[in-house]
Amino acid sequence: QVQPVESGGGLVQTGDSLRLSCAASGDTFSGYTVGWFRQPPGKEREFVAALRWSGGSTTYAESVKGRFTISRDNAKTTVYLQMNSLKPEDTAVYFCAASLKYYNSMDFYRSPENYDYWGQGTQVTVAS
Repeated sequence: QVQPVESGGGLVQTGDSLRLSCAASGDTFSGYTVGWFRQPPGKEREFVAALRWSGGSTTYAESVKGRFTISRDNAKTTVYLQMNSLKPEDTAVYFCAASLKYYNSMDFYRSPENYDYWGQGTQVTVAS
């Protein structure tokens, strides 16, 4: 089984960019769908983006569409979340998760319940 491991968080200013990495430990991401979620202070965990390894389909939350990009490396070991034009409301703990479940619609992967393995999270703070 795969264990996602996040890295790349930090403190940035409004308008800055940051790239998060999600490394696969124990297995590769081949055959998984990998998602990014975030949990702002005092709020529920929310979906950010997901990528299906087979075929490369992606989906994004409306709040990040056009600013964030999810991508992968060809070695099947790392998924990235490139975050541009960051805003204070992007401040959150960002989690990477992997799902072995297959569903045709990418909307399926917007729900955290549909993921099997979770990382520990990485803090992103955007100062105004």
